[in-house]
Amino acid sequence: MSKNVFNIADELVSNTYPGRGIIFGRTKDNKKDVIAYFIMGRSGNSRNRVFVETEDGIRTEAFDPSRMTDPSLIIYHPVRVCAGRTVVTNGDQTDTICDYLRQGKSYIDALRTRQFEPDAPNYTSRISGVINEDGSYSLSILKNFTSDRTSNKRFFYEYDKPVPGLGHFIHTYLCDGDPLLPFRGEPKCVRIELPLQEFADMMWDSLNEQNKISLFVRYIDLETGKYEQVIKNKHVK
Repeated sequence: MSKNVFNIADELVSNTYPGRGIIFGRTKDNKKDVIAYFIMGRSGNSRNRVFVETEDGIRTEAFDPSRMTDPSLIIYHPVRVCAGRTVVTNGDQTDTICDYLRQGKSYIDALRTRQFEPDAPNYTSRISGVINEDGSYSLSILKNFTSDRTSNKRFFYEYDKPVPGLGHFIHTYLCDGDPLLPFRGEPKCVRIELPLQEFADMMWDSLNEQNKISLFVRYIDLETGKYEQVIKNKHVK
């Protein structure tokens, strides 16, 4: 395997805490777009979540509402379909992007109004992605830049011609730590060679058992726009 193309299972197994992650890509037969999004957590409040399907995507929800101590930053819509595009993010910037797309503006304009999360001492990066109807896609990450936490670094990556059997993977944290360091470099190119259920099972089994919370995987037919999806929750609602 090329040193520039990674095995997603190896990437996940070797990293106990990548945090939240997005994968966009194309199936091997070049017929379907691939979307994957997962969340992990270390605190009881963060782990007390499930993915719930909505009319236009999914949202996070407390598994046990009586144990929810602070909904900010952990309750949001990770996936929404708007203005003909699918938006995937790790926070409420999903709604910001959708608002801008409906106004005919770009996701970049939307993210220029946002910054990293205010969760000291980690200051978690915001990761976001948009898949267009033709299958082209974009990924971005907003990271803290200075030690006084007042400046942003905004990175945007655009892939105008997806390659069959390949995708790109970006996540919030480099690895486990205290504080948690942000993801570095460009999104990693990964193999996507399995059917939907097998791909979802492989990802779920590869995520750290203690830290994984929920996983969403969707395959979208390029010709019809119809999709199949899998949602996995450590807690079953």
